[in-house]
Amino acid sequence: MSDAAELGAFLKARRAALDPADLGLPPGISHRRVKGLRREELAQLAGISVDYYTRLEQGRAKNVSDAVLDALARALRLGPGEESYLHNLAGPKRRERTAPRRVRPELQQLLDAIQAPAFVFGRYLEVLAWNALGGAVAFDFARLEERNIAKLSFLGDRGKELYPEWDTVSREVVANLRTEGGKHPGDPEFARLVDELSRGSAEFRALWAEHAVREKAQGWKVVLNPVVGELRLRYETLRLPDDPDQGLVIYHAEPGSASERALGLLASWIAADERPVNTRSPHPHAG
Repeated sequence: MSDAAELGAFLKARRAALDPADLGLPPGISHRRVKGLRREELAQLAGISVDYYTRLEQGRAKNVSDAVLDALARALRLGPGEESYLHNLAGPKRRERTAPRRVRPELQQLLDAIQAPAFVFGRYLEVLAWNALGGAVAFDFARLEERNIAKLSFLGDRGKELYPEWDTVSREVVANLRTEGGKHPGDPEFARLVDELSRGSAEFRALWAEHAVREKAQGWKVVLNPVVGELRLRYETLRLPDDPDQGLVIYHAEPGSASERALGLLASWIAADERPVNTRSPHPHAG
């Protein structure tokens, strides 16, 4: 899908997600045939002509101004991440650089020093590096050649086995992936990744069509670890100043909780097992 077509599809999806009653709009003389706002209603809220908004949804408008995008974001009640996604799609295209596949040695040293599960992901949600606990909480990264989070989640049954709250996790992964892709419109490798996931998973295709956007920032995960059982963990994501395409994710349990004790057991098991923790992927195309 071209960036213009993706912009139109995103606008249409967000328009359909709005409830006219929440905006104080009347139900209309005739029954609404589709969910959400009509094009003319959204155009009026944004202060633009219906014809121009129609061309936007149809992927026929070019050089959309920031003022129009800001007005659409307000009318659609977009969150900060969704608004950034809208501007990225409609903004001037930039020449893409190749995303790095490795982390700096200093960052790996930091990972190893963190006494909590941690890993670094890249532009395509591929895991680039991790520490011992980070490689044992869910997917066993040290023993995998494919370390792309989206592929691991959807191309196979492992994701559903690991995450009892799979519906929430799956939606989050797809929304994270769309957000990352929106930062680099026109990236051919991203398009290939989405195509592979769409061909391999009907569930991914359905979620992708919802056009949800969510920055990977913070939240909760419940994981069924094969060694210590259920882990309820909070995670925080820190973007790296020298490479915003890379994000450091750190998990932690509530102090004094059963999950904190289970993490301690998992750390002891790793130390006793003395498993090799290869944190530098030899695979040049992990995602």
